Amino acid sequence: MATARAYHHGNLREALLASAERTLSEHGAGELSLRALAREAGVSHAAPRRHFADKQALLDALAEDGFERLGRELEAAMGGAGDSLGEQLAAFARAYVRFATRHAALLELMFAGKHRDEDLRAAANRAFEPPLTLFVTAQAAGQVVPGDPERVGVVALATLHGIASLANNGMLGDAELDDVVDEAVERLVLGLRPR
Repeated sequence: MATARAYHHGNLREALLASAERTLSEHGAGELSLRALAREAGVSHAAPRRHFADKQALLDALAEDGFERLGRELEAAMGGAGDSLGEQLAAFARAYVRFATRHAALLELMFAGKHRDEDLRAAANRAFEPPLTLFVTAQAAGQVVPGDPERVGVVALATLHGIASLANNGMLGDAELDDVVDEAVERLVLGLRPR
């Protein structure tokens, strides 16, 4: 009971989100229930409602938390990379694909709710701010074709998301994921160069 009391007095929300992500990953969103999460946390079945009005509120919070974590990972990876377009894009690509393959069910949830909820849209925009800034800066330096930087970013993200989806579904065969990502970045950089 000491564990339940600790959750009750400070980290119940985080414990519920962690448990919800595990359940989502192992069984899908259909198996999630506030009552089951409360039982797992060792608290009363009403306790989760202090943090989440219903299951949808829990899912939205889980998706928002996912975007915040993704944003931190992208920022850290890009902040630790070199300054060239290729190095920055490679850091973004590796971090995104790593997150997408480690948290496949969470990523699906994140994108499923992104257009429905204003807070999720804002969290997604914050998460993708570092790569968007990269494209804006690279365009200003003449390293990337002109045009709407968000459209350029969507093409890059679609490529990376596709690679992650192939990897998650076992469709890359014997290919090393890092090699596929590096090759995609190489082709993206070539394709983004002004002509």
